[in-house]
Amino acid sequence: MALEHPDAQRRALMLAALAAGIAPGVSAQPRRLTDSAGRSVSVPARVQRVFPAGPPAAIWLYTLAPETLLGWPRANRPEELGFLLPGVGNRPELGRLTGRGNTANLETVVALKPDLIVDTGSVRPTFVELADRVQAQTGIPYALIDGALEAVPAGYRLLGDLMGVRARAEGLARYAEDTLRSVRERVARVPRTQRPRVYYARGPLGLETGLDGSINVEMFEAMGLDLVSTRMPGGLARVSVEQVLAWDPEVIITIDQTFAETVKDIPLWRNVSAVKSGRVHLSPKLPFGWVDFPPSVNRLPGLWWIGAKVLPEQFRDDLGAIARDFYRRFYQVELSPAQVQRVLAGRD
Repeated sequence: MALEHPDAQRRALMLAALAAGIAPGVSAQPRRLTDSAGRSVSVPARVQRVFPAGPPAAIWLYTLAPETLLGWPRANRPEELGFLLPGVGNRPELGRLTGRGNTANLETVVALKPDLIVDTGSVRPTFVELADRVQAQTGIPYALIDGALEAVPAGYRLLGDLMGVRARAEGLARYAEDTLRSVRERVARVPRTQRPRVYYARGPLGLETGLDGSINVEMFEAMGLDLVSTRMPGGLARVSVEQVLAWDPEVIITIDQTFAETVKDIPLWRNVSAVKSGRVHLSPKLPFGWVDFPPSVNRLPGLWWIGAKVLPEQFRDDLGAIARDFYRRFYQVELSPAQVQRVLAGRD
């Protein structure tokens, strides 16, 4: 049997690498990285197809490497698509592996042939066990990224390493660092005794809220604001109007349009200081909420927005300019003036 010339062998290997999508000079060997939970994850040399385990992860992936996103846990609605990249925002609904109402089955995941599964959020043992189980059953590497607001800069850097897009990840990480630092500095100028009492209202009656330790209200805590509900431990909870009256918040932040529009007409709520003074504010939500739902990196511009509603003397920034800049950097779209107004209005 004739031996192949070494140059021909090298040429064949290079062509095979190019066919596999690996650039010449880049090792095809898997990389071993440590995720936010301290788990060792073996990642392909080039990650091209990623399955998001839940809505927060989908947003992280979209902002960092949209071309790799296989789809969304929930299909984006028509009113959301105008704020996302064409051809990416309308990718199919995949269901979710984690969180409430997990709807994706492992057969579907395997059939999509992802190079990597990513989950962002809690790294508690429950989520570690899920990641280990799914990885063992599918053979697909599964990385956990700490999704806490404080951890966003580190999370972007880790995800950038996993995805092989370090330069872009570093830019987004620095934006997050600068935002967190600047917002905290503004709030810190106001003595704690002079910061308004704030209530976060969810649901059409405004009686669902986040207690101390809930990821849904960590923005307020990270900013150093006096969120009345965090005087009680727990997660998401329903409270009574009487409890809200006892707290008597001076500012109410809500994500529910119905509540924002009707609260002034509800007899018991009229006695709350925030309602009396007209300081009930509906948060932006297109394409994703600025305050919550889902609790992902979409909350970063919400730090500025909450600051402007709670401490307007310290936050005189142009929220329209902040929106345009954030959407350009993270969502990679240019907002028209009409779109800016629509986003800031908080309506669907």
